[in-house]
Amino acid sequence: YCCVHACFALAEAGFETIMVNCNPETVSTDYDTSDRLYFEPLTAEDVLEILRLEQSKGELAGVIVQFGGQTPLKLAQALEDAGIPIFGTSPDAIDLAEDRERFAKLVNKLKLKQPENGIAYSRDEAAAVAARIGYPVLLRPSYVLGGRAMEIVDSEAQLDDYIKTAVNVSGDSPVLVDQYLRDAIECDVDALCDGDEVRIAGVMQHIEEAGVHSGDSACTLPPYSLPTEIVEEMERQAEALAKSLGVVGLMNVQFAIKDGEVYLIEVNPRASRTVPFVAKAIGQPVAKIAARVMAGEKLADFPPFKRDLPYIAVKEAVFPFNRFPGSDPVLTPEMKSTGEVMGIDTSFEEAFLKSQLASGMNLPRAGTLFVSVKGSDKPNILPAVKALVEQGFNVIATGGTQAYLSEQGLPVERVNKVAEGQPHIVDRIIDGNVDLIFNTTEGWQSLLDSKSIRASALEEKVPYYTTAAASLAASKAIKAVNASDLEVRSLQDYYS
Repeated sequence: YCCVHACFALAEAGFETIMVNCNPETVSTDYDTSDRLYFEPLTAEDVLEILRLEQSKGELAGVIVQFGGQTPLKLAQALEDAGIPIFGTSPDAIDLAEDRERFAKLVNKLKLKQPENGIAYSRDEAAAVAARIGYPVLLRPSYVLGGRAMEIVDSEAQLDDYIKTAVNVSGDSPVLVDQYLRDAIECDVDALCDGDEVRIAGVMQHIEEAGVHSGDSACTLPPYSLPTEIVEEMERQAEALAKSLGVVGLMNVQFAIKDGEVYLIEVNPRASRTVPFVAKAIGQPVAKIAARVMAGEKLADFPPFKRDLPYIAVKEAVFPFNRFPGSDPVLTPEMKSTGEVMGIDTSFEEAFLKSQLASGMNLPRAGTLFVSVKGSDKPNILPAVKALVEQGFNVIATGGTQAYLSEQGLPVERVNKVAEGQPHIVDRIIDGNVDLIFNTTEGWQSLLDSKSIRASALEEKVPYYTTAAASLAASKAIKAVNASDLEVRSLQDYYS
């Protein structure tokens, strides 16, 4: 998306545009997107060969590496070393954001908060860092794409298992250990900077809590439940970071909010996957403006971004689980989604319901709700269950959850876990007696124990939610809106 818009914007500005990409599945490799297209691997060797060829034909004004994700970003240093001009953020600034030790110094200088973290080059170092920070911790290989091999670890035994099975820890490939902020709210901020001025394009609040990969969680623009002062503090921090890093073009910052404190998770000096959503939600060509800024224009030449919206947009991830029988649809730090959809309306509930319909989740208006949640989620799930009881739903739950909800005065029937023998919850799902599922887990054992519940829900096409926050959003939507009352309007209608 960003690459295509960059081509269009730079062509309008009078540049000849050349696309290098090896993925045939994108619009950027359509024959009419750029003036020239190279189908080549994105390695330093291949790209430099192409650039030398282009330089022999005329002046090479610059190369954009910010718009293709992590892979081209890694080429920046090699291109600069070869004397190739790079448009936008300098390779040194890219390295500053990616290099943990350099970045930590910058964070301290700006007096920003980060979750405690450390780096480990062996199993013993990892255990020592985890003990210092305190469990739970988030473990991941140092340079990682899409949250691959990322895991939330609760004990030293689990840490050993992770190091044995998931990664090869060595001097060349260390493991990063981060404090895991349980039940924090995650946010994304997309900003543009021209070297002098910073403009925030959008602040998004994730619906799922921190610890779910940002590509897999639903999010809203503007934030649906955060106080103004928290949003303003995130904007202030994003602005300070953009100026200190010397960003020219797009930048994405991820924050987590816990107990009213803003923690900085990471900064990417590039276009992130949220840019198309922000651009469609506000109705302004964010990527086009970024491309022209990278080519030397100033933000002052462009109209400001619309920030005060009279509507709310919800992005929801789309998953391929129904194509892979037996796969577990629980959301983790490892990315599993293969696409996304958007719902837009004047209220959060209506926009959320539209996003669910678009992603293939048809929420029931009545029937039986099954609830089984981890201990720390019990108070969080209570308002969701209460709302659906008021709506006329019957509620069934496994032992611990049923006891808790009954104590709170809700009519809940107990149902067996699979291990407790038949008739159990999976039988009920297969028999078609369950219409909606709220199931959150923690720790390996309970993940394994409840896998059959999620697998049978997939098979029987029963809508399910695997986080408390998404369950609450779904219950609000069911209570507030009847799907047949939703109205369809064009995006332009909302923009005006």
